[in-house]
Amino acid sequence: MNYEKNKIELEENGFSVLDNLYSDNEINGILACIENAEQDGNTFMKTKDLFAIRQLIKNIPELSVLLFNEKLIELISDLSESEYFLTKAIYFDKPSKSNWFVAYHQDLSISVDQKMELENYTNWTFKKGQYGVQPPIEVLEDTITIRIHLDKTNRNNGALKVIPKSHLNGIVRAESKDWNLDKEYVCEVEKGGAMLMKPLTLHASNRTTNGMKRRVIHLEFNKHNLTEPLAWLERYGIKKTSK
Repeated sequence: MNYEKNKIELEENGFSVLDNLYSDNEINGILACIENAEQDGNTFMKTKDLFAIRQLIKNIPELSVLLFNEKLIELISDLSESEYFLTKAIYFDKPSKSNWFVAYHQDLSISVDQKMELENYTNWTFKKGQYGVQPPIEVLEDTITIRIHLDKTNRNNGALKVIPKSHLNGIVRAESKDWNLDKEYVCEVEKGGAMLMKPLTLHASNRTTNGMKRRVIHLEFNKHNLTEPLAWLERYGIKKTSK
């Protein structure tokens, strides 16, 4: 397959949607792998509205082979000529009766191995046993997010809403109202498909209203080494496809 159209949409609009990244059998294998894993420790979060597994590949390493099928490797290869690597992997399960919603925001934090006072690294956090920080803006601009959908997702079970081209405005202050909400677009994704996104794209999700699950694997990729001695908390290399 050729993902040039998705690459152009991602660069111009800040997001793109594609189908058929995984077969039903591949999705079933991924779900079985997650369900059979031990689920304890700080990286597992369970509430009535959300179940999440952070550092997904570290906690369930056998998922790596299932996730990085030929199509995903080709997609990453097509999206960038640079050597990208995985920097974050999270599994989200939004249950069928979830009242959990997220207001419009940008993804401004990356996960790192330690806290260091470094220039252009701000807004430090420490949650669930891991450090987060807002890095230099070029790190965020060059991040590629791939959200793998394990269920059919539409506006009634938490599909992401985005503001097209908002990633071109840099970091938007939370209190800003200049968000062009009239241009809001709902990213409905088929089971086995994916949503591509730039982290500076303003995005949000509603509560579930149709009684359907929304299970997603959220992957972030980057090409930058961080300012030493700081390092990515998660870093996994990717086998590139030959052109």
